[in-house]
Amino acid sequence: MFSQIGPMEIILVLVIALIILGPKKLPEAGKSIGKGMREFKDSLAGTDKDDDERELTAVRSESRERDAA
Repeated sequence: MFSQIGPMEIILVLVIALIILGPKKLPEAGKSIGKGMREFKDSLAGTDKDDDERELTAVRSESRERDAA
């Protein structure tokens, strides 16, 4: 899909992004894009942070109950 994109095209896209967003907002935009891609990949993989946190909380509470007994 992206095999046809060369270094010149990538540089052109980065220059246009720099002109549109400016030097202060460009890192924020990159961070937002990276976070969105990570969330998308996690959703495809079926992992969810909320589910993991719930499981961790349940395991901790069970451990505390066993220690208290």
